[in-house]
Amino acid sequence: MTIESTRTVHRGRVITVNVETVRLPNGHVIDLEIIHHPGGAAIVAINGEGKVCLIRQFRHAANGWIWELPAGKLEPQEPPLHTAQRELAEEAGASAHSWTSLGPYVSSPGVFTEIVHLYLAQDLKTVNMSHEAGELIEVHWIDLEEACTRALDGDINDGKTALGLLRARSVLQRSR
Repeated sequence: MTIESTRTVHRGRVITVNVETVRLPNGHVIDLEIIHHPGGAAIVAINGEGKVCLIRQFRHAANGWIWELPAGKLEPQEPPLHTAQRELAEEAGASAHSWTSLGPYVSSPGVFTEIVHLYLAQDLKTVNMSHEAGELIEVHWIDLEEACTRALDGDINDGKTALGLLRARSVLQRSR
């Protein structure tokens, strides 16, 4: 694939929207609307009782409250693990001694460049939370198996959260 031309139609605080004319591997040329996003990190934090931290957060774009893992946007030049560590403290009031990568998640590859890096965090301790003024967040600790069931049943419908929970459960089962 080659990019023949790019026209920026919007540049915001977080995203840039381009119309990109690309030549696909089969030679076909097409205009694509691409939303460039810096990416993020999401954390499956498991405490000593086997409970996972889920946040219930108000999301205007989702039309209300949804269940999510603690997560956030990568800052410029910030490694994904540092983002995960920062967001776990800010949103959940926790820090972790043990971190395991659960791999990347591509949120919507037809239009977004966003990649969310998923992590399993264990050996937790409590730290001060620091929610931003525009964040409406409730912190909940739920049994991991219950959370996975809710993801499979569609009660938890955020993609990064459902995949992160299922990947974490798989890693934990293999390590037993």
